[in-house]
Amino acid sequence: MATLAAQLARQTAPAELWRPLDRNRVECFACGHRCPIPPGFAGVCKVRFNRGGTLYAPTGYVNAVFCDPIEKKPFFHALPGARALSFGMLGCDLHCGYCQNWVSSQALRDFRSRLDFEALRPADLVAMALRQGAAAAISTYNEPLITAEWAVEVFREAKAAGLTTGFVSNGNATPEVLEYIRPWVDLYKVDLKSFDDRRYHELGGRLAPVLDSIGRIHQMGFWLEVVTLVIPGFNDSDAELRAIGEFLAGISRDIPWHITAFHPDYKMTGPAHTPPETLFRAAEIGSAAGLRYVYAGNLPGFTGDLEDTRCPSCAQTLIARRGFQVLRNRLTAAGECPDCGATIPGRWGSPLRQQAPAAGLLHIRCG
Repeated sequence: MATLAAQLARQTAPAELWRPLDRNRVECFACGHRCPIPPGFAGVCKVRFNRGGTLYAPTGYVNAVFCDPIEKKPFFHALPGARALSFGMLGCDLHCGYCQNWVSSQALRDFRSRLDFEALRPADLVAMALRQGAAAAISTYNEPLITAEWAVEVFREAKAAGLTTGFVSNGNATPEVLEYIRPWVDLYKVDLKSFDDRRYHELGGRLAPVLDSIGRIHQMGFWLEVVTLVIPGFNDSDAELRAIGEFLAGISRDIPWHITAFHPDYKMTGPAHTPPETLFRAAEIGSAAGLRYVYAGNLPGFTGDLEDTRCPSCAQTLIARRGFQVLRNRLTAAGECPDCGATIPGRWGSPLRQQAPAAGLLHIRCG
């Protein structure tokens, strides 16, 4: 039987995010690594490779499809209470030791991953989304930048069907890939994993491309939300959290910053679970830095009102949440506070259908 890598090599098409170099090498610019790839080799991600001087990229399959609340991505300022069809492929350009989706993201690096995939057309995914009453289609689970051509194929059909589209990404982008996806992607969530370049090197990347991309994503008009998984002893110092908060506020005070709790996973089993007190401290730091919307996640019911969206002008609660569930939404259809009229930035719109009970949702995991 063919190896997973050999099977995936057949599930490819000529890529668009590259340029030729000398000696039949190519430069891939789907992510911030900008891999120069010789013939017969793959890039850092293991799924984009040079065949005879042409770069090939994944297409036409999924490893996982779930229909989730959009709050799980997390997007708190987009279509509150709506469902999002979330789909993912295989591979990643980083190798985070705490990755919760390592069985898919590290499938070609870690022999313990035994996942498979299922061939699908973009129309199949859009049909799934509509059957499930989803208002959005989101590329997630593995790193969507390295499969950007496939996401664009899906999103062309998704947007034609009236769906909102989004990336859940590590943000290790290039200007070229952001220009490429911009016509087709509405929402962009970035994991800002640290503000220390040494930590990023431990994860297989660099800090600078991520910071540059966050600024570009906001400037280009994507709806941007940023998440930092707060890990004890890794990135939870006051100084580092303050640096993140001040950086984001320097771009826009309206960028939602989600600070989420770590639990031991994959190869990072040493640090303890992040306590609620750390999230309270991080939220205070983010607010002091000037951010108007700071949220605490992964500990539903233990972080007070830090799951809620409040009006920055009159402090009234506009969207009350517990975990991924919207308990109450008082925003007007135009995204305004009903008490003082202040505009709350986001992509509020009108979802195709509101979130229904979880029974009967689509759950597919190939493997």
